[in-house]
Amino acid sequence: MGSGKTTAGRLIADALGLPLSDSDPFLQKEHGGTAAQLAAREGAAALHGYEADHVLRELAGEPKVIAAAASTVEDPRVRAALREAFVVWVDAADEVLAARMRSSDHRPDFDPAAMRARRAPYFREVADLVCDVGVLGPEQVRDAVLERMGLPAGGRH
Repeated sequence: MGSGKTTAGRLIADALGLPLSDSDPFLQKEHGGTAAQLAAREGAAALHGYEADHVLRELAGEPKVIAAAASTVEDPRVRAALREAFVVWVDAADEVLAARMRSSDHRPDFDPAAMRARRAPYFREVADLVCDVGVLGPEQVRDAVLERMGLPAGGRH
């Protein structure tokens, strides 16, 4: 949350010629609210269930880039499904994530340090690549992904 997954995801999708599926529009369309609204209205557990459903549904379909909510790695079904995917963990220092989370009212007010403590082991389990977005810009994330996939950086492939 606040890691820039949508921006980097769009660049990666464009470079690969694939569609992007983003958790934020999914939540809005399927459940009628932003992550913050759903967390306030139905609780964090319901929100995280919806976010996991997004990833599971999209992984079962045609190839695409999925900008998934970080909570999804807590679900063992999602972790199992991600073993067949190329997974990028877009991460940053807690202070960076906290500042970004406060920059938009569509994000719930969760504590990055608490989330990291729970989720980091799961991310390490599934991630093929970790990108520190406190240091790397979206284009650099895209280029790191393409390089890791054995493709030239930059344009469409």
